Amino acid sequence: MSDETSARLLERAERLLPGGVNSPVRAFRAVGGAPIFIRGAKGSKLFAADGREYLDYVGSWGPAILGHAHPDVVKAVQERAEHGLGFGAPTELEVQFAEAIIARYPSVEMLRCVSSGTEATMSALRAARGFTGRDVIVKFDGCYHGHSDGLLVKAGSGLATFGNPDSAGVPAGVVASTASLPFNDESALGELFAREGSRIAAVIVEPVVGNMGLVPPQPGFLERILELCRDHGAVSIFDEVMTGSRLSAGGAQGLFGMNPDMTCLGKVVGGGMPLAVYGGKRAIMECIAPLGAVYQAGTLSGSPLAIAAGLATLERLDAGVYEHLEAMSSRLQVGLERALRDANVSGVVQRVGSMLTLFFHRGPVRSWTDAAQSDRELFGRFHRALAQRGVYFPPSQFEAAFVSAAHSEEDIDRTVEAARAALEA
Repeated sequence: MSDETSARLLERAERLLPGGVNSPVRAFRAVGGAPIFIRGAKGSKLFAADGREYLDYVGSWGPAILGHAHPDVVKAVQERAEHGLGFGAPTELEVQFAEAIIARYPSVEMLRCVSSGTEATMSALRAARGFTGRDVIVKFDGCYHGHSDGLLVKAGSGLATFGNPDSAGVPAGVVASTASLPFNDESALGELFAREGSRIAAVIVEPVVGNMGLVPPQPGFLERILELCRDHGAVSIFDEVMTGSRLSAGGAQGLFGMNPDMTCLGKVVGGGMPLAVYGGKRAIMECIAPLGAVYQAGTLSGSPLAIAAGLATLERLDAGVYEHLEAMSSRLQVGLERALRDANVSGVVQRVGSMLTLFFHRGPVRSWTDAAQSDRELFGRFHRALAQRGVYFPPSQFEAAFVSAAHSEEDIDRTVEAARAALEA
């Protein structure tokens, strides 16, 4: 790569890419300032085009649980690449990967690999509709399940809102059978099932939300989803693209001891490569072609390179890794909370495992309505001040931060001191 700075690279990129980026949040529009172009990464560090070094809490938006460029993962990909990049045909690696996933997720009896989280959730919902013969999908405000048309719904407050696209280019008719409810609101969910239970094909939820910032489920909320789906013949889907094999070896469902009908995985299970999974009960998955009438296909599904990276990552996620992640994440949470108090700034740090968010909101944040009341302008100033001090935080108040196994006590303490200085600036 050339030695151009981020500013010059952005100028070139903006002539060629919408906003100069290939995914919207990377443009830093939510926090102000210019995006940082990355040259490389190692462990807990990012290296920018201008030569600056940053402690990284984005982790490629979650996959880098072992840290960037872990030597064993890199070696696995290199060795696999020597035998060909892809074949569009079955491989033994795919079987090994499926066995590894099913061993970690008791709820998954059969699965299929795809290339992105959006593909996984879209395909899971299609399977649920095919299995039940119903149309209505239920999601929750602030939960993001990829950019497929049927899930880009702008939710209202209170009870369900049907058919309001949250993106231009999405016909109202496409989302007419998608209902969005407040997260953590058991009453609204129960009322919807009482009215529409016979029409509901599936309920999809992030069991721990990371896409409105880190928001945990209230006690009983996830259990109620599973209960209502079971009682009404609907399919419960846990979107664990973000939480899968991060919060525990078996994701959020393993942490909470739950068994949804279907599960979507991505990020960590692909080791940083384009790989995702949807799977669940055998009866549902046997509806997928070529066994059943629900069609889904993909040229690069089960890419040998991605599978190799995923397997190498999963094999290294032992109890010691999760203990380290918990220790470092707890240390960061406590340090940030102390920094908020010392600076007399209103905020709350919410965390589950190695995912956390500092909300500039007095808290607690239990729903999108709560999260939306956060001081986004203050978060933008905080983000820019952190970056000036060599800490790379997610460039949005509504994105979770990720701690990796490569983060050390020294890294965490340096981050807390940078946050303290940023809050007091």
